Amino acid sequence: MHELIRLAWRYLWAQPLTAALNLLLLSLGLAAISFVLLVSEQIEAGVRRDLAGIDLVVGAKGSPMQIMLSGVFHLDVPTGNIPLSTLKALRSQPLVARAVPLSLGDSLRGYRIVGTETSYIDLYKASLDQGQLWQAPLQAVLGAEVAERTGLKLGDPFAGSHGLGEQGDAHEGANYTVTGILKPTGTVLDRLVLTDLASVWQLHEAHHGPGNQAELAHGQESGHEHEAESGAEAQALEAQRELTLLLISYRSPLAAISLPRWVNAQPGLQAAAPALETARLLRMVGAGTEVLQGFAVVLLLAAALSVWVALLNAVRARQADLAMMRMLGAPPWRVAVLIGMESLILAAMACVIGLALGHGLCEALGQLLADRQSLRLTGAWTSPWELSLPLLAGALAALAAAWPAWRAYRLDVSELLQAPR
Repeated sequence: MHELIRLAWRYLWAQPLTAALNLLLLSLGLAAISFVLLVSEQIEAGVRRDLAGIDLVVGAKGSPMQIMLSGVFHLDVPTGNIPLSTLKALRSQPLVARAVPLSLGDSLRGYRIVGTETSYIDLYKASLDQGQLWQAPLQAVLGAEVAERTGLKLGDPFAGSHGLGEQGDAHEGANYTVTGILKPTGTVLDRLVLTDLASVWQLHEAHHGPGNQAELAHGQESGHEHEAESGAEAQALEAQRELTLLLISYRSPLAAISLPRWVNAQPGLQAAAPALETARLLRMVGAGTEVLQGFAVVLLLAAALSVWVALLNAVRARQADLAMMRMLGAPPWRVAVLIGMESLILAAMACVIGLALGHGLCEALGQLLADRQSLRLTGAWTSPWELSLPLLAGALAALAAAWPAWRAYRLDVSELLQAPR
């Protein structure tokens, strides 16, 4: 068998350009299928992790898809702000088990700074790797990816930039202090900077309305005669405060029917059901993956046809060699196996190259998305469906070699010897 494999290898590369072209077509087809499997599975797994029991996202009137993308995956800008009173109203609903507030608006080198409560960390069952959670305004906890990419450590100060991109103006004179770093979770938390709601309100009230805070501080320092006035100002300030989004978990399945309608009936509020919106999103992504899979199938079929033509021509060109093998005692099946072995060697090489190329492309895409603080992909991901790729390549190789091998098996040595030269 060893001699047969070595002879098949030599025959395969007797025409190097043809063999290289067939290898390229097979490898590209298998790489495309591997790439689609890796990316689609990681996207679906990431969506399931990031949803983490979030049944409803409440935001300002606008597109439900935009609300879901900005509130769950932090991949889009929010549709606006909603009153702080919405949080109290929803928490008073008997069908609501949990309401997690989010306040957006600033970023750190492209990573979003999210004002929230510790229940947001509990939502993903995350835990601290270093330090502690915030205890006062302008203290922040970094996700694992943020800490790694920015190099910030416990106790380091940093200034947030206004806006959700990297080009915003920095909030001068109001630095955050890193008090904790989360362990890697594989969720959206890894690429977020978390702080309390008061930090976001303090920065934006100072930026947009310093007079309110100055008047409130002056009222507190003026004595008892101004206590009523300062209390009224505090209530007025509280009424003006806003949130960006609310993440809702249902207490009962009945909430899925009544709660979104109740939210949408409120002025300025919009409900987005992540389960429905992600299904729409995955259908849109699925259309692109189907196109790529179709392209991969065309490549594989073209490769199989090319291998078939190459082997058929090889049998015709090597009739004298094959006849000599028969005369030296080689049985017909051995000659047929030699032809099939060429195709299988080509398929085995294409599997190795195609899988390596598919994982490499996935890793490159993951690095590109990481630089843009987007979805997390890695080439180290393995899919059980990849085990079917060697079987697919072997089946195509066997199919392409079937007719040429049969022709080699049916060679009539006596006719070849009597044929005029």
